[in-house]
Amino acid sequence: MTGYDRSLFGQAWKDTDRNGCDQRNDVLGRDLTGVAHEVGTHDCVVLTGALADPYSGTTIAFTRGQAMSNAVQIDHVVALADAWQKGAQQWDAATRESFANDLVNLLAVDGPLNEQKGAGDTATWLPPNTAYRCAYVARQVGVKATYGLWVTPAEQDAMVHVLSTCPEQPMPTGSSVLVAAPVPAPAVEAPSTVTYANCDAVRAAGAAPIHVGDPGYAKKLDRDSDGIGCE
Repeated sequence: MTGYDRSLFGQAWKDTDRNGCDQRNDVLGRDLTGVAHEVGTHDCVVLTGALADPYSGTTIAFTRGQAMSNAVQIDHVVALADAWQKGAQQWDAATRESFANDLVNLLAVDGPLNEQKGAGDTATWLPPNTAYRCAYVARQVGVKATYGLWVTPAEQDAMVHVLSTCPEQPMPTGSSVLVAAPVPAPAVEAPSTVTYANCDAVRAAGAAPIHVGDPGYAKKLDRDSDGIGCE
């Protein structure tokens, strides 16, 4: 994926809400039940608890340590790499760091399923637990709308398909670290009146590399589907 690197989103699990506890432990403390904290950490560091995993629909017993850190992971509902392709490249460093640590976009989930998802969007990955799909997609829509991230036509179709089954599903709005006014739905890649036959034509026009949203962008010009064609 051209240009993307995790380091571009700043310090992982930074205490952006300044409550004295890093975001990973904030999420574990929020999403687990029966939580026990490490003594002397002011109820910050989570030692044990139980996760009602939304992605699988199963319950996972959590005990702090490397093995359970892999079994229970913190997912960015809108993946950082997906955000990078769809607008975050244009953000400043502070906004990217805030996005990466926004509690609205973070969930404690089954580790293997989180790894299976990778950078997938709604068009390419949905939780196996069908009962959670409406809430999952609604959260993606809310996060993308808050941050002004766009969606592909295939992604929009998938979102509409899922949410049409649950029209009363509430849409999360706002952000835990950014106070945002109501914003419109995520932008969809618009058709262009400019067309290029191939990358030679793009380069001849001085338009390379060509990004999604640029006049003339087409999937045939973007072989690795990273949102940047004729690299």
